[in-house]
Amino acid sequence: MGDTSRLCSVWLGSETGILKGVSVSRKQAFNFCNTSHLSRDQEVRALCWGDPDESELLVGSVDGTVKTFSVQKGVFTETRRCGEPAEGCFTGLARLSGSGLLTCVETGTLRVWREDGAEPATEMKAGDHVSRMRQSPVNRNHVATGGKANGLKIWDLQKPDKPAFTAKNLRDDWLDLTRPQWVRDMAFIPESDKVVTCTAYHQVHVFDPSTPQRRPVLEFEYGEHPLTALSLPAAGNAVVVGNTHGHIALLDLRKGVVRGCLKGTTGGVRALQCHPTRPVVASCGLDRFLRVHSLEDRKLQHKVYLKSRLNYILIAAGGTEGVKEEDGEEDDEVWETMERVEEKTKRKTTEEEELQKTSKKKKGQD
Repeated sequence: MGDTSRLCSVWLGSETGILKGVSVSRKQAFNFCNTSHLSRDQEVRALCWGDPDESELLVGSVDGTVKTFSVQKGVFTETRRCGEPAEGCFTGLARLSGSGLLTCVETGTLRVWREDGAEPATEMKAGDHVSRMRQSPVNRNHVATGGKANGLKIWDLQKPDKPAFTAKNLRDDWLDLTRPQWVRDMAFIPESDKVVTCTAYHQVHVFDPSTPQRRPVLEFEYGEHPLTALSLPAAGNAVVVGNTHGHIALLDLRKGVVRGCLKGTTGGVRALQCHPTRPVVASCGLDRFLRVHSLEDRKLQHKVYLKSRLNYILIAAGGTEGVKEEDGEEDDEVWETMERVEEKTKRKTTEEEELQKTSKKKKGQD
């Protein structure tokens, strides 16, 4: 499988525990897993590169294990236990300088692991109900966390005793009621100290830890549905967000306005990522499609059906190259190249239902 894995430019983690690689230029998709031992415990909840050369992938599963996948060989080479199922799923996974590994789980435990250590070298508590942990692409020792009733925190792993920055909640509403918090995703804005977040209450916030202000320096809303994922385009001054109804939009971070919407998505967005150097964004979610949109004309360039509901996406630095897909072109070639995998009984998705309920309650208060 090494020859096929080296072709892949986009990697995705699925609910069924399959690591999926896609060559968008060749319109081919491949499954990488042990099909004889597939179970919901293997559901992929986090992905990151294992080295700067992007020759290894780290795959975080629901059962608390982190597997190392060799892109060169096309096989899993190592499995390491970095948590227990009782602690909740992984909400973030990152490689630190050298051979260190950073994990975060839903119960809010942040752990730093050394290469050969069976026990974590450092452990921090980021609060309950953490939805996401993200690492700064510039300073690998800086990470951000946030979740339900758990505002943005920025951590310096070299000073783990307390957060370097803790965001303050928005001011009470006009009825003097506390405004609910639910950070769903975040990203460090390049060439600044700022962090942008999106929330389950369709808000986008920008925080600036370099100022005394702990509330957002910019806040605005997009749509009426909970936002679930965001990513920063290479061009800067903008953010791409996705929500539970499959809407994806490019928002201006200077004026807090919508620059444009990306068409063609149907299911709730679970993950999206902008290419680090090119004006494209890849997204995936409940409708089982990988989609690649141009951020220049906002048109759909590639669309690949991958059979499983998708949780996470990772683009190789040289990924998403190739000729644009023609409108209406079928994905038969993808089906022919994919390994047959029997799907387990689908698990009910309650996350989106909960988000809708909380959103409706908020509207009722307003």
